[in-house]
Amino acid sequence: MNTDRRAGDPAPSGTRTPDGDPASPSSGSAEHSGAQQAAQAAPGSPADGSAQAEPTGTASGAEPAAPAPGGTPAPDGKPATTAPGNAEPPGEPQAARSVPGPDAGRPEAPEAPGAPKSAVAEALAAAVRAVESGERSAASFFTEAPRPARKAAPARPPRQAAAPAPVPAAAPRIDAEGLAGVRQVLAAGGAPEQLAVPAAEALGEQAAEALQEDPWRLLAVPGVRPEQADGFARAVLGPEAGPGDERRAQALTGWLLERAALEGHTVLEAPALSAALARHAVPDPDGALQSAIAEGTVLVFQEAVEPAPGSAAPQGEDEEVPVRLLLGLDRYAMAEESLADGLARLISTFTAGDGEWEGAAAAAPTPSAAELVRAAAGAGLVTHSGGEAARAEPAALVAAARALGLRACAAAHTEDGRRRLAASGDPEAVTVAGLLSGAEGPGRDEDGALALDVLAVLDAPQLDVETAAVLVESLADGTRLVLSGDPAVLWSAGPGRVFADVVAARACPAVVSRTPDEGPVGELVSGIGVGELTQPAAPGKEVVIVPVRDPGEAVHRTVQLVADSIPRAIGVPAGQTQVITPGHGGPAGTRALNAALKERLNPGPGRFGGFDPGDRVAYVPAPGRMIPGTVAAAGPEGLRLDCGGSSVLVPRERVAEAVRHGWAVTAHQAAGIRWPAAVVVLPGDAARTLTRSWVYTAFGRAERHLSVVHGVDQALPRAVAEVPAKERTTRLRALLRAQAHQAG
Repeated sequence: MNTDRRAGDPAPSGTRTPDGDPASPSSGSAEHSGAQQAAQAAPGSPADGSAQAEPTGTASGAEPAAPAPGGTPAPDGKPATTAPGNAEPPGEPQAARSVPGPDAGRPEAPEAPGAPKSAVAEALAAAVRAVESGERSAASFFTEAPRPARKAAPARPPRQAAAPAPVPAAAPRIDAEGLAGVRQVLAAGGAPEQLAVPAAEALGEQAAEALQEDPWRLLAVPGVRPEQADGFARAVLGPEAGPGDERRAQALTGWLLERAALEGHTVLEAPALSAALARHAVPDPDGALQSAIAEGTVLVFQEAVEPAPGSAAPQGEDEEVPVRLLLGLDRYAMAEESLADGLARLISTFTAGDGEWEGAAAAAPTPSAAELVRAAAGAGLVTHSGGEAARAEPAALVAAARALGLRACAAAHTEDGRRRLAASGDPEAVTVAGLLSGAEGPGRDEDGALALDVLAVLDAPQLDVETAAVLVESLADGTRLVLSGDPAVLWSAGPGRVFADVVAARACPAVVSRTPDEGPVGELVSGIGVGELTQPAAPGKEVVIVPVRDPGEAVHRTVQLVADSIPRAIGVPAGQTQVITPGHGGPAGTRALNAALKERLNPGPGRFGGFDPGDRVAYVPAPGRMIPGTVAAAGPEGLRLDCGGSSVLVPRERVAEAVRHGWAVTAHQAAGIRWPAAVVVLPGDAARTLTRSWVYTAFGRAERHLSVVHGVDQALPRAVAEVPAKERTTRLRALLRAQAHQAG
């Protein structure tokens, strides 16, 4: 089996690509639930129809896939149909219900270094020890009364040095003899030897022994699916391998929770996880979960079920409060616990400002900026919501804080976001990654905390729970934290929905900007945010709809727009126009579009991993972060990129996993970045995957001009009106509400 993958190709079926996107499970589909694939796929068959569907298992042992290293005329003068907002009333949405999903692996993200375990976490660890010692049964976790809500975290004494920026954990070292042993075990099970290194990285020095004793641990290797691990286990264990093997159930439980994390969940409800195990032929799913709890494979939590709108809440101590059981991996559960405790610490250790803040508010440039200054004067944690124009308000807050003699900083998710912050009036703005690493910003004080009194984090919806936990842990007691962002954009590439949960918890002041985004694009995007697809007046061809009949025509028209029509009619060169499409695969996905755009704009042999000098690329230094760039040169040492004026050398061995062509990207990749012009491609096969948040994010990437290559008919207005963001199962909102209740 050929396990090589060229740079620019999508990751194996179901994996999260290096930029954090879910790999396209069908032609052009970026948001198809991996869990839905699990519900529909038969055992032993590929779960999707992507171009790189993985091989199925066989009786003699499968070969696991190797891990993924109308109105307005078009700019060219041709008539276009009316804007999609004028379509007939939409029909019923066809979005599938999301269930816990087995898709393939996700790059290991860092733990939150130095984050202390909460009281609940310690109690859970003690509970697991009690089960192991026989003091209580695993079944009791399913019958015990709800735990009382936790108290808000008290003020802490001066702390030890805080953790630096999250960085990928170093892979376990394994010598040549150890690798040879892993290869031998893999060969005995019919698996390709290319899995030896990733298996050693996932399982450590004793990888060979671990696989020999428990071959289902192969599921810890990114890209390996259950049917492949089953085939490997049958080859290693023979008749002893069966669907009811406890080792198989343990491995599947962890694998399913990791797959759920790919879809943004930090935990799953117990019935959903049990149903997913049943779909994988585990004969006693509930028993398997109880065993996983007893073995410490998963942590178990109880959470009160919120009353339905209009229903009465339980009254009195004798009335039972309904709860739901949530199961999660230690890694994400601890990050969420640490984040909740850290936010509570900032709230409880805050000291309100004096009268000088009122003077700063009075001098603020807009009423919304004044409201934000007043909120930050009186609270340690504040949320701020708004669109692109509202970015000037956190910048005004930071300027006001500095004028009062405070150490203040604004941090954006991307380098482009930092540039736009600078344009809004804060030339000292940084990126979140740069701030945490120490490469940007004020650095850390003698206690290891960031040397800041006020921190405003923009693009906060892009914060995953692990990064947010490290960021909050890096703030000293009493620091003011403002989380600012557009609540309508796509959520983070990693698990969690930090900004949405903090807003929903109502544990801190929430400022909603009244500053509207200007221009036809701003008007269009603002309407989408509230579920309305309108036709804005576009006298300067700021918004253009280009209808197409099939994906082939969509690719042709996209190339024509980027290479000719937009430069000629709008004045934006091809290098400043970004193509955005729903997925990587399919006839109008990023692969097909990038191939066509390269052939037109920068043809060449692609001698270095498919790249030539002058190629536009998407560089992914870490999961969930995409940096646009251009290939400057290539040599034996690697690929030299120009990323916004900064020279970056990507080592040769990392090119395939960290660089792909970037004329066309997905909306997940583009989140947090804007370009002078954007071409959003909506091929017909993407109709069922569209959501309001996807459309809002994609359309909002355009600063001056937006062209929509439209082939989804009524699916676009239906998605905007009826299909909001897909839900994620998290605990942060409940944790924050419990803390606020106890503090009150």
